[in-house]
Amino acid sequence: MSAPELPREDDGEGAAPAGTVPAQGAAPVHEPAAPTPPPPPPASRRALLWERRRRALTGFRREYARNRAGMFGFGALLLFVVVAVAAPLFIDPAGLTVTGAPGGRFEPPSAQYPLGTDAFGRSVLDLVVWGARISLTVGFLATFVCVALGTLVGIVAGHFGGVWSNVLMRITDWFVVLPTLVMAVALAAVMSRSTLTIIIAIGVTCWPTTARLVRAQTIAVEARPYIERARALGGGHTHVMLRHVLPNVTPVILAQTTLIVGESIIMESTLAFLGLGDPSTISWGGILQDARTAGAVSSGIWWYMLPPGVAIAVVALAFTLCGRALEGVFNPRLRERR
Repeated sequence: MSAPELPREDDGEGAAPAGTVPAQGAAPVHEPAAPTPPPPPPASRRALLWERRRRALTGFRREYARNRAGMFGFGALLLFVVVAVAAPLFIDPAGLTVTGAPGGRFEPPSAQYPLGTDAFGRSVLDLVVWGARISLTVGFLATFVCVALGTLVGIVAGHFGGVWSNVLMRITDWFVVLPTLVMAVALAAVMSRSTLTIIIAIGVTCWPTTARLVRAQTIAVEARPYIERARALGGGHTHVMLRHVLPNVTPVILAQTTLIVGESIIMESTLAFLGLGDPSTISWGGILQDARTAGAVSSGIWWYMLPPGVAIAVVALAFTLCGRALEGVFNPRLRERR
C-alpha cells in the first residue's frame, strides 16, 4: 500500500486564491501602496503678503469690537453717513428753497414736521439731514488736507533731521502758537466765501499737531535695525520713507484722523455760524447762523437751534470715540490698562 502523495510547491501553482487569509505563521501578502500626491507648490510672496494682511485685519476687527464705546461711535457715524448719502431719495430739494417752502413760519414740531419749521417755513428735519452732506464733506476733505500736510512735514523732518528738521519744526511751532480759529477766520475773510475756502482754511491751520506726532514716530522708526539694512542695500530716501517709515506711522495717522474730523466739523460750523461760509449751501453751522439771525434764541424757538447743535455734538463725540478705540487697538499699553 503506497503512502498518500503530499502537495508539491510549484512556482505559481497551488497558490491560495485571491481574498483568502494566509495561514498562521505565513508571510503576509503586501498590496502595492497608492502613489503619494506631489507636495503643493510653495506659496508666492504676494500670496503670503495677502495672508498676513488678512490675519492682521481679522485681529484688528476682533480687538476693535471689544471696545463698546468705539462700536457705538462707529454705528453713529455709519448712520449719519447713510442718511446723508440717501438724503436726495426722500427729500425734495425744491422744498429747501426760500420760495418753495411748504410750511408756515416757525411752526412747532408736529406729525407733518417732526422738528418744526424755520423762519421761511422749511422743515428743520430736512434742513438738518441735508446739511449733513455739506458738514461731513467739509469735515472729511479738510481732514484729508490737514493729515496729508502734517504727515509730509512730520516724515520729512524726522527722516532728514538737521537743518531741515529745525526749519520745519520752527514753522510748525509758529502755527501751534497762533490761535487756529483766528487764522481760519482771517483766511476765510480774505478769500471768497465758498465751501472750498472753508476746506482750505481748516486744512492749513490744523496740521501742526499731526506733524509733531508723525515726526516723533518717524524718529522712533528710523532707529530700528531694518532701516539700516535697507540703506545698506542701496535704498534711497524716497524708498525708505515710503516703503518702511510710512507703513509704520500709519496707525498713528489713522487715530489722529478720526480726532481731526470731529474738530473740522466743529470749526466748519463755527465759521458758518460767523457768516464766513457759503450762503448758497445748507450746513449745520449755516442753520445755526440763520436761527441766530431770525431771533430764535430770544423768541424761545428751541426746535430751530437744538437739532443742528445736537447733530454736531453727536458726530464730534462719535469720531472721538472711534479715535480712542483705534488708539487702544494700536497701542498695546492702552490695551493692557483696559
